[in-house]
Amino acid sequence: MTEQQRDMGRNQWVYPDLELPPPGDFPLKGHESLIILNMNAADASVALTLYFTDREPVVLAPLKIPARRVRCLRMDKVDDIGIQIPRETQYALRLNSDLPVVAQYGRLDTRQQNMAFYTVMGYSG
Repeated sequence: MTEQQRDMGRNQWVYPDLELPPPGDFPLKGHESLIILNMNAADASVALTLYFTDREPVVLAPLKIPARRVRCLRMDKVDDIGIQIPRETQYALRLNSDLPVVAQYGRLDTRQQNMAFYTVMGYSG
């Protein structure tokens, strides 16, 4: 791996302030997404750990992010992450990858008609 490749991602990303918004009453439902970009020539193996204020951490099933691909995980979809995260419950997320990846978190809040969408980069130390 070259120095430039190492500069294009990190092996760990942390998102300390997450909370699934309610789905709302509009056709586009409130949700959060984790977007992972793997720019490597090999598949990346990714582990996600969720932390809560009132219970032990939950380690999700390992994920494969194909080489030179992006994957979007809807955090409100059991099919995407394997569990149901309760809405309006504070949690945090740690991503660990065997290869450097770039990760971004997005939230769509549709409680009001003029919905809010925003994204944040995680802490990668």
